[in-house]
Amino acid sequence: MDEDTHYNKVEDVVGSHVEDAVTFWAQNISKNKDIMKLSCSLSEVCPHANSVFGNLDPKKIYGGLFSEDKCWYRCKVLKTISDDKCLVRYIDYGNTEILNRSDIVEIPLELQFSSIAKKYRLWGLQIPSGQEVTQFDQGRTFLGSLIFEKEIKMRIKATYQDGTVIAQAEYGTVDIGEEVAKKGFAEKCRLTSGIDVCEAKKPDPSQLALRSLKNPIPLWGRRSNQSSFNRPKGQFNGKVDAKYETNAGNHVTFPKENLAAGDFNLGSNVSLAKIKQDQKLIEENEKLKTEKEVLLENYKALEMKLEQIEQTAQELQQEKTTTMDLTKHLESTLKTCVGTRLKNLAAKVELLKEIRHINISIRFGNDLSDAMQVLNEGSFTTLESLNELEKIWAEYNVAQEKIKTCHDENEGSILIAKRNEVQQNLFMAVDVFILEVDELPLDKRLKTLQDLSTSLEAVYGKAKEGTNSEEILRKFYDWQCNKREEFARIRSETEASLQHLVAWFQSSQKVFDLSLGESLTSEDMIGNIDEILEKTESSVCKELEISLIEQGVVDKEIILSTYSQVLQKIHSEEKFIATLLAKYKDSVEFKNQITDCLNKSPSVDYLLSIKKTLKGLKAQLRWKLVEKRNLEESDDHDGTEIEKIKQEITQLRNSVFQKIYQEREEYEKLNTLTQKWFPELPLLYPEIGLLKYMNSGGLLTMSLERDLLDTEPMKELSSKRPLVCSDVNGQPVLLKGYSVDVDTEGRVIQRAASYYRACGNSKEESGLLPLIFLFLCKSDPVAYLMVPYYPKANLSAIQASMPLTSEEALKVMKDVARGLHTLHNANIIHGSLHQNNVFALNREQGIVGDFDFTKSESQRASVNMMVGGLSLISPELKIGKPPSASSDLYAYGCLLLWLSVHNQEFETSEDGIPKVDQFHLDDNVKSLLCSLICCRSSMTAEQVLNAECFLLPKGKSLPNPEKEIECIPHNKEDESKVESLDRYKERQGMVTPTLD
Repeated sequence: MDEDTHYNKVEDVVGSHVEDAVTFWAQNISKNKDIMKLSCSLSEVCPHANSVFGNLDPKKIYGGLFSEDKCWYRCKVLKTISDDKCLVRYIDYGNTEILNRSDIVEIPLELQFSSIAKKYRLWGLQIPSGQEVTQFDQGRTFLGSLIFEKEIKMRIKATYQDGTVIAQAEYGTVDIGEEVAKKGFAEKCRLTSGIDVCEAKKPDPSQLALRSLKNPIPLWGRRSNQSSFNRPKGQFNGKVDAKYETNAGNHVTFPKENLAAGDFNLGSNVSLAKIKQDQKLIEENEKLKTEKEVLLENYKALEMKLEQIEQTAQELQQEKTTTMDLTKHLESTLKTCVGTRLKNLAAKVELLKEIRHINISIRFGNDLSDAMQVLNEGSFTTLESLNELEKIWAEYNVAQEKIKTCHDENEGSILIAKRNEVQQNLFMAVDVFILEVDELPLDKRLKTLQDLSTSLEAVYGKAKEGTNSEEILRKFYDWQCNKREEFARIRSETEASLQHLVAWFQSSQKVFDLSLGESLTSEDMIGNIDEILEKTESSVCKELEISLIEQGVVDKEIILSTYSQVLQKIHSEEKFIATLLAKYKDSVEFKNQITDCLNKSPSVDYLLSIKKTLKGLKAQLRWKLVEKRNLEESDDHDGTEIEKIKQEITQLRNSVFQKIYQEREEYEKLNTLTQKWFPELPLLYPEIGLLKYMNSGGLLTMSLERDLLDTEPMKELSSKRPLVCSDVNGQPVLLKGYSVDVDTEGRVIQRAASYYRACGNSKEESGLLPLIFLFLCKSDPVAYLMVPYYPKANLSAIQASMPLTSEEALKVMKDVARGLHTLHNANIIHGSLHQNNVFALNREQGIVGDFDFTKSESQRASVNMMVGGLSLISPELKIGKPPSASSDLYAYGCLLLWLSVHNQEFETSEDGIPKVDQFHLDDNVKSLLCSLICCRSSMTAEQVLNAECFLLPKGKSLPNPEKEIECIPHNKEDESKVESLDRYKERQGMVTPTLD
C-alpha cells in the first residue's frame, strides 16, 4: 500500500455496489454529467460495433449489454468462463455479470478512459476471521443500507496498488465504519502491519466476482425512486452464491486465510448432524410446496366448475324467460289468428299481382332462346365466292412472293406473265365477290349481333370461356321445358285455390246474412276454411318463391353455360362478317389499283421526267455557280450583276429541292405499289434505284450533291468528321460527312434508315433530331447526312451562357425521355447521350441528337463523356457489359442531375455513382434520380416519361400532332361497310394505330 499524497482529502461520493461489510464501490458526485454523456455515447456506438473475437485483453475496456435492462455499459473482462462466456465487471458501477461473447463489443478509443466508480475500503476495519455466512450476508446488507445511493463523504487515508481507496466514510454525522463495527459485522485491525497483511491477502477479483455473481441486480435506470443523479445502479440484497444457499441455516465458519481473501468456500468443521437436519428440513419444505400446488390446482378446478354451473343457471333462466314470453305471445295471437292470416294472405296476393305484371321469362332463359332463334334465322356462315376468292388470292400471293425474290430479268418476265394470269382470275373473282357482298345486309346483321351481344352482356356479365357444345344447348332446352311445366302447374294451383277461397266467402255470405229468407246452415258451407286457407297460402307462397328466390347453383350453371355458347356463336358470326368486310375492303382496293394496270406494270415515266428535269436544273445551277465564281475573280466585276446571279442561283437551288421532294413523293408511291401489288418494279427498272430507296426507308436520295449547296465549313465542330453548314429553303441545315467504303456504306444506310423509321413511326412528337436526306458523294467515298442545324442550342452551350431553370429543365428532359422511348421502342440503343448531343429549342423543347452511324452500339458507348466532373458511363458498361436501354437511362439521369444542381460539386461513391441525397431537390425529382442512378431499378423510358415530376398541371395538355390517314371509299355503300368493320374492330380491340 502506498501513502496517498491526498491524505485526509475529502470526496463526496454516492455508493453504487457493495461487496462485503467493509468494501464497496462509489461514484464521485462531480461525475454525474460524465455518466449521462457516456450512456448516450454507448447507446449510439455499441449497437453498430463489432463483436469481440479471439483472446480478450483484461486491461482493455469493452462495451457490455447488461442482461437486466438491455442497455450498454463499459466493462472489463475478469475471467474467461468458456469459449462463449466471460465474467465481466461494469467498471463505472462495480457490479459483475457473466456475458455471452456476442454481448461484448469493441468501443472506440475516445470511450476507453479510466473508470468512473472507485473501489473503497473502510479505514481500520476488517472482516472477522471465522465469520458465519449469515452474519457476512447481514453485514453486507447493513453497509448497503448506509451507503447505497446516498451522498457520503470519504476522507482518504491511503490507496492500494490496485486502486482500492482506504478511507473513513461519513454520512452526515454518522461514522459508517464505527456503525459497522458496533453491529459486529467487522472488527478493527492494527494500522501498522494489518494494512500490509490485508494488502498481501487481497482477494482475487475474479473469484470475488464469481462468488457474488448470483446476486440479483436490478434494472439500471428503472428504480422507482430516482435520485438526483439519475444514474444506473448495482444491487445487493443479502443473497450469496448458489453453493451457499443450500446451507443458508447452518452456522458455517470461514477459514481465516480464505476470509481475508473474500472466498466463501465452506470449511471442514461443519457438523454432519446439522447438515442432515438441514437436508431433512429442505425435503419437508419441498413436500409441503408440492402439496400446496396440488391444493391450488384443485381449488382452481372447483372454481372453474362453479363458474360453469353459474353460467348454465343463467342460460336456463334466459330460456325460461323466453318460453314465458313466447307463451304470452301465442295467447295474444290466437285471439287475432284468422284476421292476421287473411291480412297476410292479402298482402302476398297483392305482391303476386305485381310480379305477374313483370316479365320473369328471363329466369327461364327465354332471352337466350330468343337470341338463338335470331342466330339461326339470319346467320351468315359461308359464302361460295369467298372460298373461291381466298383460293385464288393464295395463288396470287405465292406468285407475288416469287417475283419479289427473283433477281434475273428473264426469269422475272416469265414469273410476271404467270402472275398476270392469276391476277386476271383474281380480278374476276374479286368482281363476283364484291357483287355478292353488295347484296348482303351485312351492316344490318352486324348491328343486330352487336345489339344482341350488348343486351345479353348487360344481363349476364362476362361470359366464361368454354368449348362449343351442342350438348349444352340440348340440356338447356330440356331444363327450360321442365321449368315452364313446373311454373304452369304451380300457377294453375294458385288460381284454383284462390277461386275456392272466393267461393267459400260467397257461400258464407248466405249463412251470415239475416235478411235472406232462406239462409244456409253451417253444414251447407263449402269445405273447411282452415284447410282452404292452408292450401291457398301454400300455393301463393310456392309461386312467390319460384318468382323471387334466387336460382340454385345448378340452374345458374345451366343458364351461364348456355349464355357462353350463345355469345360464342354471336362472336363467331361477327368474326365471319368482319372477315367478309376486311376481304371486301381489300378487294375494292385491289380492283381500284389493278383496273388501270391489268396485265401490265405501272409506268415510271413520271419519275424519269422528274429526274430529267432535275438533271437540267442541276446543270444550270452548276453553270451559274461557275459564272458567279468567274465574275468574282475578275478585276472589274459588276456588283449588280453578281447579285442578280446570286438570286438566280437561289431560285435554281429552290427549284432543285422542290423537284427532289417531288421525286421523293413519286418514289414513295412506287414503294407502296411495290410493297402491295407490283414487286417486279425494282427488277424491271433497276436504273431508278428503287431498291436502294426502299432499303433506306425513304431517306436516301441519288439526286442531291454537295457542290450544289452553298456550304460553309464548321471548323469548331469538325474535330471528328467534316461538318458544313448550309441553307435549304430558308432553314439552316448541317451536313455530316461519314467516310465509308464498300463494307461500311451498307451499315451506315441501314443504321440511318432504322433511326429514320423510328422517327416516322412515332405517333406523337418523336423527341429525336429529324433526318432530312442521306446522299453519297460521287467524287469521294463520303456519305452525307443532312439534319437541321440548331446553333448554340445544345445543353452544354445553354448551361454555359444562361442555365435552364428547374421548370425549363423538366420540360426539356421530358422530351428527351420521349426521344429515348422512341428509340428503345425501335430496339435502338443510343449509346452516345451527352450534353453536346441534347438540344433545348427555345429553352422548352428537348431533342435527342443522332449518333455516329458508322459505329456500333458498343463503339459509341466506349467514349467516356463527362458532365460537371461526372462520368456518363453506367457501372455495367465499366465492367464490360454491352450497352442497353438501362445504360442510356443512366446517362439521362446524370444529365438531369447536372441540370438540377447546376455548378454544385458532386460527391460520388467508389464506383463513380453520384450521391443524390446530398442535394436539396424536389421529392419527385429526387425519387426519379434515385431510380435512374442509385437504385438502378429496371425502369423503362416510358415509365420515366410518366414520372410524377413530369406530370402536367390540371387544365394543361400537350398538342397531339398525330396525322390521320384518309381512306377514300369506293362509294357510299363501301364506306358504310368500312365503318362497320371499324366498329367491330373497336369492340374487339383490333384497331391498328395509324402511322405518321
